[in-house]
Amino acid sequence: MLPTFANPLESLDPRQAAPSTAEGQAAYRLAEGDARWVEALVDCPGAQELYTYQLPPGMAIVPGDILSVPFGGRQLGAIAIRLVAELPASLNTAAIRPVEEVVCRSFFPAGYWDLLQRVAQYYCTPLMQVVRTALPPGLLGRSQRRIRLNRAALPDAPKGFHPAAQQLLDKLQSQKSGDYTWQFLQRQVKGARAGLQELLARGWVESYLEPPAPVRPKLRQAVTLVQPDGADLSPRQREVVEVLKRSGGELWLQDLLQRCQVSSSVVKGLAQKGWVEIQPREVLRAEAGGFGGGVGAEVSAEIGAGPAELTPDQAKALAALTTLQQFQPVLLHGVTGSGKTEVYARAIAPVLARGQSALVLVPEIGLTPQLTDRFRARFGEAVRVYHSALSDGERYDTWRQMLSGDPQIVIGTRSAVFAPLPHLGLIVLDEEHDSTFKQDQPAPCYHARTVAYWRAQQANCPLILGSATPALDTWAARASVPSPAALLTLSLPQRIHARPMPPIEVVDMRRELQQGNRSIFSRSLQAALMELRSQRRQGILFIHRRGHSTFVSCRSCGHVMTCPHCDISLTYHQAQAEGYESLRCHYCGYGQTHPNRCPACESPYLKHFGSGSQRVVQELALELPDLRCLRFDSDTTRAKGSHRALLTRFAQGEADLLVGTQMLTKGIDLPQVTLVGVVAADGLLHLADYRASERAFQMLLQVAGRAGRGREPGRVIVQTYSPEHPVIQAVQEQQYEPFAEQELAHRQSLGYPPYRSLVLLRLSGLDNAAVKRTADLLAVQICQQLPQIDLLGPAPAAIARVANRYRWQILLKADTFSDAEREMFKALRSHVPTSVSLTIDVDPLNLM
Repeated sequence: MLPTFANPLESLDPRQAAPSTAEGQAAYRLAEGDARWVEALVDCPGAQELYTYQLPPGMAIVPGDILSVPFGGRQLGAIAIRLVAELPASLNTAAIRPVEEVVCRSFFPAGYWDLLQRVAQYYCTPLMQVVRTALPPGLLGRSQRRIRLNRAALPDAPKGFHPAAQQLLDKLQSQKSGDYTWQFLQRQVKGARAGLQELLARGWVESYLEPPAPVRPKLRQAVTLVQPDGADLSPRQREVVEVLKRSGGELWLQDLLQRCQVSSSVVKGLAQKGWVEIQPREVLRAEAGGFGGGVGAEVSAEIGAGPAELTPDQAKALAALTTLQQFQPVLLHGVTGSGKTEVYARAIAPVLARGQSALVLVPEIGLTPQLTDRFRARFGEAVRVYHSALSDGERYDTWRQMLSGDPQIVIGTRSAVFAPLPHLGLIVLDEEHDSTFKQDQPAPCYHARTVAYWRAQQANCPLILGSATPALDTWAARASVPSPAALLTLSLPQRIHARPMPPIEVVDMRRELQQGNRSIFSRSLQAALMELRSQRRQGILFIHRRGHSTFVSCRSCGHVMTCPHCDISLTYHQAQAEGYESLRCHYCGYGQTHPNRCPACESPYLKHFGSGSQRVVQELALELPDLRCLRFDSDTTRAKGSHRALLTRFAQGEADLLVGTQMLTKGIDLPQVTLVGVVAADGLLHLADYRASERAFQMLLQVAGRAGRGREPGRVIVQTYSPEHPVIQAVQEQQYEPFAEQELAHRQSLGYPPYRSLVLLRLSGLDNAAVKRTADLLAVQICQQLPQIDLLGPAPAAIARVANRYRWQILLKADTFSDAEREMFKALRSHVPTSVSLTIDVDPLNLM
């Protein structure tokens, strides 16, 4: 049988569309009875307050509906916020315009609006920007002006008028429908405005607004058998009927045609004879790719065959989690390979059994296929995927499935924290330390961990934060006495099956150079790589940069090739040895060919310095040609589904070595990997950021944890020019707690988080002087109104110009920031000219 789905765009009975909460039911009764107006948030820049609209007779609206409303001379998208029975006496009811139509119904669960308001207030962001971030794209759209030919009023041979009007008329008459967007006509005809005025005055054309086009349900033709027996059928038609009978009486039309090898006319003939019905039926778009044979297929098969036996540590952690029936933040601190995912799955099972849903957040899109495969093997089709790499239609349909309230598991990245699950029973943040959970731009600059904490509070459900290297903010929040408000810590100190942690060998590259080794690979790493193929094992090589080389410099005059739009050096790219050479900016996307001579002195001696993932692959091809390599970075995973495809190829043994950037550090589980090599650890150690040591420790320990997760023991080789650095020593010891306590003491002495709070004001613009003046003005305003706050700056950003925009920053420090202070930060926008952009980053993770 074919599935059936409710269409939210149909006119629904008000009682059927009402929310399930008592508050929602009351609001709906108000709509059916006394309410005559609705207050809505309109999707228009600068219009952040609520606007009142009249309810047309017979139109039923509930809070959370997506509306199309008139706004000035345009038709815009809006969100119904609340229904109103009485208006202030000062408001002229005759001037209130009616709602045009309901575009989509009930796209907010109960309490969702409160969450969005809290995000907007805490992160000092206009409410509509939070709404745009939370909702699937396409629901709130702008109308566009169109020009349509009025053929009935047009004379047979119009002539004697403005040349631009003649050109417009010719354009419209050349098209069958005689209808174009005004934006298109303006591009095609010079002086189009004057010509349009003349055509409008003559009545030969008309101007109208096309409402925003929402994402529509995907429809597919379905064939249903309605008369199971009888005669008067051709042999091919009788074959079609038999196939339908064996399939339960229903099939998709395309599937039926392929199975029977007939044309659509055969099935249409059956419909004309009354034997079948052909109807469009909605089919929900879902993320491509099932779980069979995917990444981690070996592990997925094990889970599908039945849950593995828990270790004593896992059993103890799970016992503590299953007793939690209300809000409780939990840190699941488990070393890499300790089985945190199995604990998540076991904790989720009783949540689904209670009729509730679970939300699982991961830091990288590349992780969703692997985690989805494992969970679908365990929980079947109750698993949904939601992230920004899905198409608009896939996100739209997944959103509606979540709103159904059925027990389900949603796996997604940062934006999935806004998933509209009405019966939330558990939230999990896997690899909770990862900085990609924090959005830098555009606003709101929210942290998914913070929003997840609020959601768990609101839903009164547990929140699990899992990591082998927790964020220091999380680690500092642990409490000695458990309470609903304090962070409960559960520990998994050993790997499953008592597998040992891989020993970490630190190689001093200075000594390698002194002994004549000029390769980017140490002799120890070269020997380990050579053993991979002969022993039929696999390895991972980690390099913190993509591309070929960090920068290109002239050896004669020292000139460095830089981006003309940014204050940053261009990165050298070469897809393969002897191939096309290019220089690219990783900030604005600018690219150019590699010059033959230095632009400054005409010297031919241009040399590239530093190493990227592309160069590592090329060097491997030269030094170890028998080693099969795959590259895994943002250059090779841009296409949809490429994460899954690359990791699947590696898991199926098509390569001996996976070379990649920080994506490799984010929880990927590849049991066949026995070797991990870090090509150049130094690039992580010396950044101008107070979190540099924490990030370097987390990244190096996480990538080291990819080795030895299967039956064979692992080995890790870290290459560095700074073997005495405290981070390198801490990584080699693989002890998180001593490093965390030392780093927290350092943070406390400097007054940085988690002991004090930060707000970063980022200003940018095309005119450096204007940006600097604005930064100085804002600094004066803050010092005058909030003298108790520590202010650092204004100062140019670490990279002072990106995409021709000059960047200045102001860093604010305080023990905490009150709601009144946050309102003052938002009010700073009134002092910023239109030529300068201001971003308010609350709790920033990136100060560069």
